[in-house]
Amino acid sequence: MKFRFPIVIIDEDYRADNSSGLGIRALAQAIEAEGLEVVGVTSYGDLTGFAQQQSRASAFILSIDDEEFIGNAPGEETPAITQLRAFVEEIRFKNADIPIFLYGETRTSRHIPNDVLRELHGFIHMFEDTPEFVARSIVREAKHYLDTLAPPFFRALLHYAQDGSYSWHCPGHSGGVAFLKSPVGQMFHQFFGENMLRADVCNAVDELGQLLDHTGPVAASERNAARIFGCDHLFFVTNGTSTSNKMVWHATVAPGDIVVVDRNCHKSILHSIMMCGAIPVFLMPTRNHYGIIGPIPLDEFKPETIQKKIEANPFAREALAKRPGNKPRILTITQSTYDGVLYNVEMIKELLGDTIDTLHFDEAWLPHAAFHDFYKNMHAIGRDRPRSKDAMVFATQSTHKLLAGLSQASQILVQDSESRQLDRHRFNEAYLMHTSTSPQYAIIASCDVAAAMMEAPGGTALVEESIAEALDFRRAMRKVDEEYGDSWWFKVWGPEYLADEGMGDREDWMLRANERWHGFGNLAEGFNLLDPIKATVITPGLDVDGDFAESGIPAAIVTKYLAEHGIIVEKTGLYSFFIMFTIGITKGRWNTLVTELQQFKDDYDSNQPLWRVLPEFVAKHPRYERVGLRDLCQQIHEVYRDNDVARLTTEMYLSDMVPALKPSKAFSMMAHREIERVPLDELEGRVTAILLTPYPPGIPLLIPGEVFNKTIVDYLRFARAFNERFPGFETDIHGLVKDETSGNYYVDCVMQSAHAG
Repeated sequence: MKFRFPIVIIDEDYRADNSSGLGIRALAQAIEAEGLEVVGVTSYGDLTGFAQQQSRASAFILSIDDEEFIGNAPGEETPAITQLRAFVEEIRFKNADIPIFLYGETRTSRHIPNDVLRELHGFIHMFEDTPEFVARSIVREAKHYLDTLAPPFFRALLHYAQDGSYSWHCPGHSGGVAFLKSPVGQMFHQFFGENMLRADVCNAVDELGQLLDHTGPVAASERNAARIFGCDHLFFVTNGTSTSNKMVWHATVAPGDIVVVDRNCHKSILHSIMMCGAIPVFLMPTRNHYGIIGPIPLDEFKPETIQKKIEANPFAREALAKRPGNKPRILTITQSTYDGVLYNVEMIKELLGDTIDTLHFDEAWLPHAAFHDFYKNMHAIGRDRPRSKDAMVFATQSTHKLLAGLSQASQILVQDSESRQLDRHRFNEAYLMHTSTSPQYAIIASCDVAAAMMEAPGGTALVEESIAEALDFRRAMRKVDEEYGDSWWFKVWGPEYLADEGMGDREDWMLRANERWHGFGNLAEGFNLLDPIKATVITPGLDVDGDFAESGIPAAIVTKYLAEHGIIVEKTGLYSFFIMFTIGITKGRWNTLVTELQQFKDDYDSNQPLWRVLPEFVAKHPRYERVGLRDLCQQIHEVYRDNDVARLTTEMYLSDMVPALKPSKAFSMMAHREIERVPLDELEGRVTAILLTPYPPGIPLLIPGEVFNKTIVDYLRFARAFNERFPGFETDIHGLVKDETSGNYYVDCVMQSAHAG
């Protein structure tokens, strides 16, 4: 299988008619005769730009015969030598292995400093050997480098896809052949390509190993990833981190176990509670009036606080009475929060490492943290991290969110405790319960490659670039704000101090007690950090205290505008929207976002009609055709302000959620048809049988078995009225069902007679 990784030659004489130019072009022709492509350039140009080529090249050949390299004495530092050093350092910052050769006619290694020489794979003295001989030496090193790139599973998949074996196994398209028998299949084949379809194979292919029992190249790749991520065990998962979470829970939690859970956890954790028959006690996070979820205060993690919560929960109290002295089975924390707030894991381990059986950190949004010192102690597992005395530590990560995995690529990391090790065979029983017996091998390969990409030094460089781009975006937004002066502009949520250049100090990103910018109150020293690559953009109209301005710009209108201009954001709140600086984000992308936000400002200030600035939206909702952009913003803003919706949503999530049934019991009543669809206005006091989840932010508000209170019902009434008035901007609440005939809203609740029983 041929890949395009050219050899890059940098020589000012590459196109010249002198002897040096003829010599280097003869070498280039000899390399091409050996089967590798050559790209020749005449200047180092932008160092950073050329260093980016390390991901696309198989070797570099650098001339040192240019006039500017010549000093008065061997080894003398000239500007060109300084530039050469900077170039090599930039390459090695990202890639420790790509071959680099120097060559010259009159210059030799005597003229090059040792710190540059030791990074080289060879020194070529032109005209001493034939171009063909030199080319073979260079090509040998380049091919060896390319041969070592692919990690174990991806390498095995490459070999299988190119060996020409006939497929008699699933899937039925047989390496893509079936698609070639249909016109629409032809389109599909041309779109996805031969390689993807040849690599879509069945678990019957022995040479690829087995994901289901972790053997062969799959196992080798999982061990390789475990080494890279610094954990004792690692398991690839092809069904997303929702499934990874369920695997961890089913391996550790049994019916009747008490579990300690972040109240603002992902819904997959709540599904796990229902499936496992667990009894949850919740740790309550802070929240500000922007709707941004803050950290759980450190006091909530204290064993005595957790014990009081257990005693206050009738089902947990009953379970503890049956099994006195039993530890809570698992603690699950969302690390990081959806807006990038991190916990100091070592402080949590110190508090709970001997009082809770298993510590589980849902790091769906944090797989990058192990690869940069900026995040030291702010992620669950990594190289040289201390072990918990008793508690085994799990981390579940979405490699498809922040790294380079395909959608649904996930992984489970495990750190053994001092006192016990993971029983892999028992764990695999839970793994098998949730994984497909027909896993998608392209996803496995992407897990493999995503891990290999994070191998030092490349992984560190990728994370540092993400942080640097995120900080430059924040600086650009502040620069625009300063230039607009008294006129309005968007702000990026974060600490007030931002270093003028570079990464600044990690301490700049620590959350400190009672700082107004975050609005989370009295936080513990050193416990929380904001990840700068998570950027929450604040729109005008609301402050962190929940007070509304006279005019405002709801975020939903901004993100709808951005979407029509080709920019899709991750999450939208009332007056905020969220973007992530993954390792795939470029300067072009975030600069485009800045310019589109400026275009929005121009269109808002001039009150452009919606038919002009949101044509696709207006085509679906003609009622807005004659409305101006500023007018619509003001209409929705006034509804938010008149209903004090920022405080309402904050109080709703912080309100007292009373358990009336175990979650598993309440959910099971759906299967037994012991539920009834209750009108919205009659919900107060009723017991929900389903998860009630408003989007945004996608955090379950009630779980099966909990009781509707007045605050929550008031919010649902507001959502109903808002949806009717502003179609196209509806608040999506999973679990709240609209009857299309009557237009009324309902929620599935436990029958009162069944509840009483």
